[in-house]
Amino acid sequence: QVQLVESGGGLVQAGGSLRLSCAASGLTFSTHGMGWFRQAPGKEREFVAAISVSGGTTYDTDSVKGRFPISRDNAKNTVYLQMNRLKPEDTAVYYCAKSRANYIPPSRRNYEYNYWGQGTQVTVSS
Repeated sequence: QVQLVESGGGLVQAGGSLRLSCAASGLTFSTHGMGWFRQAPGKEREFVAAISVSGGTTYDTDSVKGRFPISRDNAKNTVYLQMNRLKPEDTAVYYCAKSRANYIPPSRRNYEYNYWGQGTQVTVSS
């Protein structure tokens, strides 16, 4: 049974940093791309960043470009999202997800991810 468990969310002031982690189990982690998505209140879930199997290819959305590097440690079955220079508009529930395949470049499309974590809340105060 595939499980993805996010951690590291919380309340932070604008300009601060958080590091989200997503621990995966029940799968061969090193054969799947991984992604992060977020959903703010009243809005649709949106893509944040994704990473290929080897970690050599990453892809992030324009709103977080240069601020939210994604990385992974295949030995620990964990993917990370380092969130820097946070803004109030980054407030959302953040989800990690496993992609159906090792897309190159990594996918930003929801339907190409088939397992999702329960989410972790990130709140950025102004």
